[in-house]
Parts: sequence; C-alpha cells; structure tokens
Amino acid sequence: MTFQTLFDTYDWDKITDDIYAKTSNDVESALQNTHRNLEDFKALISPAAIPYLEQMAQLSQQRTLQRFGKTMQLFVPMYLSNECQNICTYCGFSLDNKIPRTTLRMAQIDREVQQIKKHPFDHILLVTGEANKTVGVAYFQQALKHIRPHFSNIAIEVQPLDQNDYVLLMEEGVSSVLVYQETYHRAEYKKHHPKGKKSNFNYRLDTPDRLGKAGMKKIGLGVLIGLEDWRTDSFFTALHLAYLEKTYWQSKYSISFPRLRPAEGLIDPKIPMNNKELVQLICAYRLLNDEVELSLSTREHPVFRDHAFKLGITSMSAGSKTNPGGYAVEAESLEQFETSDERPADKIVDMLELSGYEVVWKDWDASFDMKAEKLNTY
Repeated sequence: MTFQTLFDTYDWDKITDDIYAKTSNDVESALQNTHRNLEDFKALISPAAIPYLEQMAQLSQQRTLQRFGKTMQLFVPMYLSNECQNICTYCGFSLDNKIPRTTLRMAQIDREVQQIKKHPFDHILLVTGEANKTVGVAYFQQALKHIRPHFSNIAIEVQPLDQNDYVLLMEEGVSSVLVYQETYHRAEYKKHHPKGKKSNFNYRLDTPDRLGKAGMKKIGLGVLIGLEDWRTDSFFTALHLAYLEKTYWQSKYSISFPRLRPAEGLIDPKIPMNNKELVQLICAYRLLNDEVELSLSTREHPVFRDHAFKLGITSMSAGSKTNPGGYAVEAESLEQFETSDERPADKIVDMLELSGYEVVWKDWDASFDMKAEKLNTY
C-alpha cells in the first residue's frame, strides 16, 4: 500500500465543496480545539476563516515559539543544471524553451561552493532540472563527493528516483529530499505536464513512499501555488503529510509554499493567492501540526518575509540564485524563476537578529547520527 491507495478514495470536487461550505462556527470550533484534525484544517483554510486571521496568527506564533523557540534555520540553494527532459507549462527549464542549457562540471561546483562558504551556510539544497541521462544518479554521486566535505546537511530537489537510488544518495550524504506534487488534481496535472517522465502522476505521487521506505531523514512536500485551487491542493498536501507521519514515523517532514513566479515561458496563475491568504495557509498548517517544518523561500517579497516568518515559519532560504553557476561561475545563465527577495545572506541575518531570533546554519550534525547508531547497538 502507498499513499495512492488512500488518495484514490477522495474526490477533488467534494473536498473543494466541503472547504467552501465551512462556516464561522466551524472556524471557531477549530480554533478552540487543542488537537485539530483534517476537518478543522478545512475550516482554517476556508474563506470563512479570513475574519479570524489575527487570532490564527497569534495562536500559530505561540505554538511555533513553544516548539522551536526564537530560532530560524537558513539554507542556500545551489542549482547544478537547467537541463530538463520534461515539458512543464510553468517552468523556465521546460524542454520546449529554446534556451542555453548548462550543467556544472566538478571544477565549477567547487567554485560555487567556495563562493557560498563565504557565508556560514552549513545547510545546502541542490537543485536540477529533470534530465536522467545528463544529471542522473551517477552525476549526483560525483557532485556530492565535492560538496559533502563542506556542509553538515545536504538536501536535494531533483527528479523523482527509485528507492534504491535514494539509498545510494543517502550513502553519499543526502539527508533531505524535497519533492513537490505541483498539483494533486489528476486531470489538470496532465495538462501542465504533457511530455516527459514527470507526466507520470502516480510515480510522482508515490515518491515520498519510496523515500520513507529508503529511510530518508527528512521529506519535503508542497504544491505549486497558483496551478489549481490552493485550498484543495493544500488539503491533499495535509492528507499526504498525515499519512506519511503515521507510516514513516522515523522521518521528519517539511512543507514549502512556492507561489508561481515570473520565468521564461511561464503561465499566469490560474488561482492567484494574495499575501493574506498565504499567511492564512501558514497558520493553518501550524495549528494542525506542531512538529512539521514550514519553509519560506526568496520567491516572496522582503517586506512580506520580514513579517510573515514570525507566524509559523522555521526555515528560510537566503541570498538565493536560481540559475546554474549563479554564485560564481555563470551569473547570466537562465533562472528557473525570478527571486523577489534578492538581499544577501548577511542582510537576512541582520533582520532576524534585530527581531530577536537566533540564526541556525545547519539542520543537524552528523555526530548525532553516529550517537544514534551507537545507541542502537546496545
């Protein structure tokens, strides 16, 4: 059994109707509950919850401080390649975009790492397009040998892989994998992914199961906000999270909130989300789940990030470049999307410290894993 079995018992249209039918009474009941369920989550993401946003924000902030304290984990993405074999309607790396393709060689990776390490980053996210032949497992293994000595925590956001492949990459130092479903709407998913391996909805849907079975330490979920109704997509993300936490309880989980941003050949959002609604969604996830990590990227405007992070966010990217070689090698190569918060990392640090927050530069240390292994031998 995988999540697909559970997923197929739900109907998109019915869930949408349920969410939009929620009333102020449902919202008030959800806010009063101390242990909230997915029905409460529907109420908290519904239009009926908008008048309660201030109360949601206060509760979300309190719960986040209780669990995580005044800390913020910072990470940096490094794009290794913009080669891709998929056609996607929303991505600058899409195969049908006639743009120069770049895959970093090992010497170029070394230069990127040197530039990134001018800041105290110890948590890096490696990103590529989905091109198995040029940036497949063998390439990742080679790249990780150059990157691993410099970072305590390595996450990847690449094409979905088989379970055995994830085991191989874990041996090379990968401890986190981000895999966004983009949208949980089957029919619309196909419209947005007409060609390439990514068009296989079920294979992508089952990726977190393969990660859980492989023993991945952290699994990141999310949808691309704007492709479809963000409320319904977010419910299915929450359903997916609940299933994974129950089934693969030894893994940690994170949720990201990528909104469609300008990029080469990009479509306009079908269902836009304004800033107030994004705050609503962040708070709803925190009120549903005390443990899940919530991440906010440089897609968002600096003013928004400076205020919204206090309401439930535990992880932020900083000083991001979304093109291969963007830090030192090839600053003008094509971006996957435009960033909005272009401030350098030290400015983000200043902002956080002025707000009374402690910056955390890494997720965990390898020594914890070694201690755990020793404990398991007794």
